[in-house]
Amino acid sequence: MNWTIGDVTVTKIIELEMTGGSRFLLPQATPEAVLPITWLQPHFADATGRLRLSIHSFVVETPTRRIIVDTCLGNDKQGRRIPHWNDRDGPFLADLAAAGFPPESIDTVLCTHLHVDHVGWNTQQVDGQWVPTFPRAQYLMGRAEYEHWQSVQDRPDMATIFADSVTPIIEAGLATLVETNARICDEITLVPTLGHTPGHVSVMIQSNGEQALITGDFMHHPCQIAHPEWSTLADSDPEQGIDTRRRMFRRLAGTPVLIIGTHFAGVTAGRLVADGDTYRLDV
Repeated sequence: MNWTIGDVTVTKIIELEMTGGSRFLLPQATPEAVLPITWLQPHFADATGRLRLSIHSFVVETPTRRIIVDTCLGNDKQGRRIPHWNDRDGPFLADLAAAGFPPESIDTVLCTHLHVDHVGWNTQQVDGQWVPTFPRAQYLMGRAEYEHWQSVQDRPDMATIFADSVTPIIEAGLATLVETNARICDEITLVPTLGHTPGHVSVMIQSNGEQALITGDFMHHPCQIAHPEWSTLADSDPEQGIDTRRRMFRRLAGTPVLIIGTHFAGVTAGRLVADGDTYRLDV
């Protein structure tokens, strides 16, 4: 699945898709609350109101860069809170290569934030050691994001994630800390979308008069377009997250900006339009 924005191409590489089991993330999105949002079916919810979610990466090709945005869960990881996220043995790297993107061809890794399902393939295990998966890439991490999570290493889950997926990148000299509004290249600019994490960013693509926004996790699921007040249990500052969604929806509604969801299943992308006193994703 891919999209073209001017001279830029975005390709989706899926690691994991699921239907249901999302109450741990979005407790307000009960089937009874989801079913009235009829436009969610069939791409984003099933006929019983269970949410569809995806964990995937995006490869963004510009005339000068080949960027992978977020790196999913990874194989062989331990200490993850969700049991089936441990000891994975999935074909992500083979799928990436089959799509035309072998790891050595990636020159930039861009992390919208440093949660477990966005940094996993930063590294892979080789002879019992965690080494960079993309050895020729510059890994871009938000300065505020990195400094925040580094300061809370008393949280066992984040200490584990740092140990296997972040610190090896720092030690290899491949990491560059960037600001939340950094310009990555002529076509790619970061947009601060705080709330889910203290340094969370989205990715704005602009080329030849066309625009797209890779969301990151300022919204996990399109149901939050209809209900921006629905927060996930993973948000570090839920009220700030709500404010961010409302601000971004006002900015994007009725514009030609293509919204590409970092966890949106199915068609994944669409444009935001007004829908009564709220919004919907027009796919």
